[in-house]
Amino acid sequence: MPASRPSSDQILHRLSSSEYEIKLKAIREVKNQIIGNRTKKLSYIKLGVVPAVADALAEANADSDNGANLIVQSTAVIGSFACGVDEGVRAVLDAGAFPHLIRLLSVADEKVVDAAARSLRMIYQSKLAPKFEFNKEENMDFLLSLLRSENENLTGLGAGIVIHSCETRDEQNILCHAGSLEKLVGGLDGSMSQRDASLESIATILKNNPGAVSKFVELQNGRALRSVIELTRDRFSRTRLLACLCLICIKNSSSCFLQDIAIKTKLIYILLELLDDSGQVGEEASFAFSSLVAGKEDLQKLAFEANAIDKFYNHLQNPELNSKRLEGIFLALGDLCSKLECCRSRFMSLQVLNLLINALTHDEANVRTAACICLKTVSRSIKNLSAGYFMNERIVIPLVRLLSDLCTSVQVAALGAISNIVVDFTPNKSTIIQCGGIKELVHLTKSMDSSLRLNAVWSLRNMIFLADKMCKEAIFMELTASSVATLICDPEPSVQEQALALVRNFVDGCMDCVEFAFAENGIILDAVGRQLKKSPRIEIIIQGMYAVSNIASGNEFHKEAIMQMIFPQAESGPQSFLSQYLQSNDSRLRTSAAWIIVNLTAPASPGAFGRIAKLRNFGLVAQIKRMASDPCMDVKLRARVALGQIISFGDS
Repeated sequence: MPASRPSSDQILHRLSSSEYEIKLKAIREVKNQIIGNRTKKLSYIKLGVVPAVADALAEANADSDNGANLIVQSTAVIGSFACGVDEGVRAVLDAGAFPHLIRLLSVADEKVVDAAARSLRMIYQSKLAPKFEFNKEENMDFLLSLLRSENENLTGLGAGIVIHSCETRDEQNILCHAGSLEKLVGGLDGSMSQRDASLESIATILKNNPGAVSKFVELQNGRALRSVIELTRDRFSRTRLLACLCLICIKNSSSCFLQDIAIKTKLIYILLELLDDSGQVGEEASFAFSSLVAGKEDLQKLAFEANAIDKFYNHLQNPELNSKRLEGIFLALGDLCSKLECCRSRFMSLQVLNLLINALTHDEANVRTAACICLKTVSRSIKNLSAGYFMNERIVIPLVRLLSDLCTSVQVAALGAISNIVVDFTPNKSTIIQCGGIKELVHLTKSMDSSLRLNAVWSLRNMIFLADKMCKEAIFMELTASSVATLICDPEPSVQEQALALVRNFVDGCMDCVEFAFAENGIILDAVGRQLKKSPRIEIIIQGMYAVSNIASGNEFHKEAIMQMIFPQAESGPQSFLSQYLQSNDSRLRTSAAWIIVNLTAPASPGAFGRIAKLRNFGLVAQIKRMASDPCMDVKLRARVALGQIISFGDS
């Protein structure tokens, strides 16, 4: 240890000294060494300095000059330990300093109050800070007193508490009803620090809350909103960014506001300009842009016309980009390419795909996740899928490797990209099979994490869409009939739906494919039947009905198996699930049910006459006749095809 650095025993002994000068000098010494020095902070935390400083803070008397001076210096040390270092925040909280800092906000000495507020602001920049309970009246009174204060550190602390603790709509509403928005709007005319804190707090309260947005827009006859719009022209880049974020929250929460194309275009250009900022603002600008254009075709078109893709591409050319910027840019590109083919075409023509492929193997999990999300939206292009641009080893191999990533979010994102890529409208899926993708996907269908199971089944479902028999057999052998049956009865309804869609795709195609449903003594067919009879969810029933319809298109054995499912000996016809769904209020269910009748009554099938007789006996033919004039065109067409086939055998 360097000679100039005090030993653990020395510094701790001096911090606990009963002599004022010795203690004050030790505290100042710690402060000077740790400010801006993460390594020193961690070293002193390990030595146990934080509890010693917290004790000094607790013991000092704010009513005396010496005590006040000691408190100011101690709070500065506490705040410095908490600044930007979660380990420091944890140590401060564990040492019991937080309630002492809160207590000091109500003393008479302004220097003490200011120092305590600064220290608390540092703590509230961390996710580890204590959550503030707004539903307690005394807490709300305390918060409002902070927000109405003329002390900038106190108003900043109040804003920090809002930003950190306001997470639910109930909490947003409590803050609204208590008048916090009015207090925060007052800060928009203050210093740069006050403006920024107010903007961020307002955005927190407005996010995804139409009621709060309506209240804010009406404040001061619209002056509050005009103030935020005006701040998008502020000379400070962070203020411009926060003003944009506030407007994005307003627009995303309530579509009736900020519809003017000039405002939308302005937001796009400001955020693209802020990308050039070399600091944190530049990092956050792409995330704000992503939030602005996500799911909005009109804004994506405006961004495309503003050459946004070229702008992001130019930034990706910088080899010095940190992981946060890379993540944000790929997420922004992903949202930008989510709906418009022109955006995807520009993405491909600039060869951004090459940079994205490199990001799939990035050291940071967030970057790998963002790259997968971007790949998923870019690969929505039917034109590019048909051209086979994504089903190649440069993309497939790293994606398959990500299926065993240590980070679940990366695995889920990789599954999302694979789900799109494997559709590729070609019967041959050999690339992903050769890369070991099937084994990885099947392994994930057994995961304890439902999001992984869901997306793995979804990927397999898409993989066998229009796949040839050899590909289906390869997947089925790896998956097994018993596993498919288990997935059909999964605890998660979303997994059940995708498992039934998987079966639907398995049994679609040639006659031999229908045999998949009868493997292992028909365990899959039994599971499908159970879901059709008991599931309360329409989406699950629809997938099951189309699976049954595909099986009913098979040979005589297959058709008779479906008849047995529809009319088991223990049940009477009118109560069968087919009769029930022919009368459903949902046209999709009526259509799928009519398809089953069409496939069971195909004239070329030897047993069609007997099946028609049974359908007639149980009243299903009468139902089909009524459906021939159904208000839904799809139902009407299917019903008329079925009726024509039935009549060809004679109508009685």
